[in-house]
Order: sequence, then C-alpha cells, then structure tokens
Amino acid sequence: MRVAFIGGGNMGEAIIRAVVEAGVARPGDIAVSDIMEKRRSYLAERYGVLAATDNKQATWEAEVVVLAVKPDSLAEVMQGLNGCLEAGQLVLSIVAGVPIERICSGLGHKAVVRAMPNMPAQVGEGVAVWTASEQVNDEQRQRAQSILSAMGKEMFVSDERYIDMATAVSGSGPAYVFLVIESLIDGAVHIGLPRDLARDAVLQTVIGSARMVERTAKHPAELRNLVTSPGGTTAEGLLQLEEGGLRALLTEAIIAAYEKARMLQQ
Repeated sequence: MRVAFIGGGNMGEAIIRAVVEAGVARPGDIAVSDIMEKRRSYLAERYGVLAATDNKQATWEAEVVVLAVKPDSLAEVMQGLNGCLEAGQLVLSIVAGVPIERICSGLGHKAVVRAMPNMPAQVGEGVAVWTASEQVNDEQRQRAQSILSAMGKEMFVSDERYIDMATAVSGSGPAYVFLVIESLIDGAVHIGLPRDLARDAVLQTVIGSARMVERTAKHPAELRNLVTSPGGTTAEGLLQLEEGGLRALLTEAIIAAYEKARMLQQ
C-alpha cells in the first residue's frame, strides 16, 4: 500500500511505525511531508520512508493520504491540496474536531475517512474510532481498517457524532488514567513504599484490572464487589473516593471534553 503522510508529528510517527512494523506498507511506499525539514529528515532516517519537499509531491501515486496536522494548520494544507487529489485516492484524517464535510469541501474531494486514534497507539495498544463518507468504497475501507488496526483496536461507527464522543473518552481518556496512576503512586510513596516498587505495583495493578474486565466480560461493579470485603481496607478506601466525588468528577470531565470537541467544529 502506498501511503502519504501530511504532517509528521507524534501521532503521524506512531502510524508510520505501526504500518511498517505490521507490514501494511513498506518504507519505500511511504512518503511524508512536514513543515519542519529536521522532522522530515528524522523520519526518513529512522523509518526509511521518503521525505517529500512539499505536500503535493507527497501525495503523488499515494493510495491513502493521511492528514496528521494540527487543526490550526489544516485550512492552509487543504487549500494547497484542493483539486490535486485523484478520485481513487482515500483521505484519512486524524485532525481533531474537524468534520468530514469540512474536509471534503476544503480538499474538493469526496472519499474521506475521519478517525480518532489515541496516545497508546504509540506503543501498539491504542484504540481508533472511525467513520467514512458515503463515497468511500469497500476497498478503501479495508485500507483504512488495516492502517488503524496496526495501532491497536479499531472501531467503525456509522454516525460521525460518535467521533466527538470518542474524542472525550478514548482520546482524552489516557490523560485521566495517567492522573489516576500518578496519584496511586504518590499515595503509595506517602505511606512508605519505595517509588520504584510503588510504580511497578501500581502499573501491574492497573494493567491486570483492565485485563480482568476484558477477559471475564463481567461488569466492573461486579468485580469491584468481589474485591471489597465488608468492613475491610478496600471498603474504607472506596468510601473516601465516593465521598470525594471521584465518580462524578470523571463523568463531568468526559462531558466537558465532549462539549469542547463540539466547540472545535464551529
């Protein structure tokens, strides 16, 4: 598969690494264009991809064109590419908050997939929620799916509004989890555990708990009850979390992030 990357930031690099390691695309079939020459050179040297001098050059003969630029740079990028893409080329946008309709209009191109991958894609454990315009055919859908699945789990949705919801949950969610991990480590250190031991214990606890929810298919509340003995240490800790409003705060955080994602579209 021939893939062009417009933008070589962290997420763009994560996709490049993933598709190369998964064998979805060979390094010689990948072209990348970035406003920073140093970044282009780095990606070419690190992954063996082709460094294009401009966006139009990068898209030549590409079957998939990945838009991986920041939202405030997108208008200029689309203006430069407007009318330059062939009908058979697929555009895959990971630009946050920009709907398919705006991308189609800005590029003068109808075959567009919009996806929201998240940060753990950088280590092959991400999740990408995506949707497609009506003009995307089955072969193009398979190409998008193969690229996104190389980074972890991909989930197709038929309604684009779910993308903004995913932005608030899976997109922003890692930051919430990192904060919880950080707090658990700090709490462990506070009661006397060495920091390296606290870090390892907390990380494996979080990983193991997530795997247990996944593999048992039980509701998290059911698993929580199995850990919580009446009058025990876990019950006491959970009481503090509930009194502090942790559950409500996490819900409010997701709602706030969703509203912000919707505002970015205006």
